[in-house]
Amino acid sequence: MDVRELPKSQWPKQLLQIPQPPNQLWMRGQLPLPGTKLLTVVGSRAMTRYGEEACQKLISGLSGYPISIVSGLALGTDTCAHKAALAAGLHTLAVPGSGLGDDVIYPRSNRTFAKEIIEKGGGLLSEYAQDEASRIHYFPERNRLMAGLSDAVLVIEAGEKSGTLITARLASEYNRDLLCVPHRIGDPHSFGSHLFIRLGATLVSEPLHILEALKITPRESADIMNAPSDLEGTELVIWTMLEEPKTRDEILRRVSADVGDVMTALISLELRGLTKEEFGAWHRA
Repeated sequence: MDVRELPKSQWPKQLLQIPQPPNQLWMRGQLPLPGTKLLTVVGSRAMTRYGEEACQKLISGLSGYPISIVSGLALGTDTCAHKAALAAGLHTLAVPGSGLGDDVIYPRSNRTFAKEIIEKGGGLLSEYAQDEASRIHYFPERNRLMAGLSDAVLVIEAGEKSGTLITARLASEYNRDLLCVPHRIGDPHSFGSHLFIRLGATLVSEPLHILEALKITPRESADIMNAPSDLEGTELVIWTMLEEPKTRDEILRRVSADVGDVMTALISLELRGLTKEEFGAWHRA
């Protein structure tokens, strides 16, 4: 998909509220649907196993809710957050510290993954021209966009000299909710989370805490428990979504997966007697 300039009328409204908004925005793929909450997820590039498990657990628990995961496409936490979002059927928005042309997207190792994000209904966003290569000072500039875009910022882990601290500080300056995952005492990756928790950030240890911060009413626990145990991925996302009937077009718009994957999941659910289509809408059987 070609890089296009995003008209200011289509900008996420949060970006117009920050002290230094961008002059221009460039886009590939799709922005989240109106009414979607934006959760920016940040953390170390040298991600620990604990951080990876926490990131995956928290984001997977947001499946089926109107939430888009925003991150910076970097290695480590950013990549984990984007991949966890796609696995949960959530929209994800990547904000690299470069232009959006195929030859300049940074990091180079994530260029194929960037295309996957677009193919699965997500998007790439940048204030830099299409062929603008990354520069050192672009990354802190990019961080202000990630904080400004968000309804809340989630810190997975951050060492004492981590760039994540910049985004977390900006979140506070922009009056965004700052959420932090606690770590073991003495863990060097705990510095950022524990510092901000002491300063008043919200401690997050389960998806419900994120929903509370985003002011999203959680589904009834009974409804979640009643999901067939063998459902996962796109099938689970669709089944959860069909708490209320939806048309095929609504499902395709809301599930961040390839059209073919969505249709395969719908057919599979119908063949197993879990869903059916009546009067133009799909619902649970």
